[in-house]
Amino acid sequence: MSSRTRRHYSAEFKADAVRVLEEEGYGLSEVSRRLGVERSCLTRWRRELRGQQGPKAVAPSAGEQEGELRRLREEVRKLRMERDILKKAAAFFASESN
Repeated sequence: MSSRTRRHYSAEFKADAVRVLEEEGYGLSEVSRRLGVERSCLTRWRRELRGQQGPKAVAPSAGEQEGELRRLREEVRKLRMERDILKKAAAFFASESN
């Protein structure tokens, strides 16, 4: 028997994965590999989300927007910190080579 357990993903994770597929231009195999999700799951999520986006599509609520904004601000903070570390490392290695 397989020791694999069924994983459950949040609606936000699924929507982000589909957004990467459709808007970022990555292929199904690459997104699947990077996220560690089966291709069939990504295909199903995309189909389900497209079905929801018909005339019945509803704008995100204020709470969802605030949560997304909070998440994005945290991501920007982390990316800036990583960028600063890389700048310092580049400067260090540049001075080492001289």
